[in-house]
Amino acid sequence: MPTEIERKFLVRGDEWRTDHPKRYRQGYLTRDRERSVRVRLIEDEAGERGFLTIKGVSRGAARAEYEYAIPPADAREMLDSLCLHPLIEKDRHRVNYDGLLWEIDEFFGDNAGLIMAEVELKSENQEVPLPPWIDREVTGNPSYFNANLSSHPYSEWSEAEKKE
Repeated sequence: MPTEIERKFLVRGDEWRTDHPKRYRQGYLTRDRERSVRVRLIEDEAGERGFLTIKGVSRGAARAEYEYAIPPADAREMLDSLCLHPLIEKDRHRVNYDGLLWEIDEFFGDNAGLIMAEVELKSENQEVPLPPWIDREVTGNPSYFNANLSSHPYSEWSEAEKKE
């Protein structure tokens, strides 16, 4: 079974910014506790690509993940007509730091103001050297899952929720 192992962190400062981020637009066909089914459209200098992704429940930093390429026109149609709203809109920056690839998501729309970094790992106990622009870890906080950000966007969070 394909497994995703990742840790998530909030970001501070601007040192992580890259010149050519990819624009992501994604929505969820389902986002219950045990699974989520996501449709994603990625736009970059090479054009558009569509994906359908099924994720299982998180157990620590790991969860089952299956991803399939789909035609961009199908992804666009599903995002516009089938996905739950609000959609997730973000720019993704990729930064190599100390041998690890970090993906930094700068959110727009209903989640504007949230900037989060993810790093995928080979094992849950892998050492992770933290870049200077990392703030605090939010791996275990389900509020920061994209599926939950689509049902309870960052713009609706209280100040107390933003500090959890």
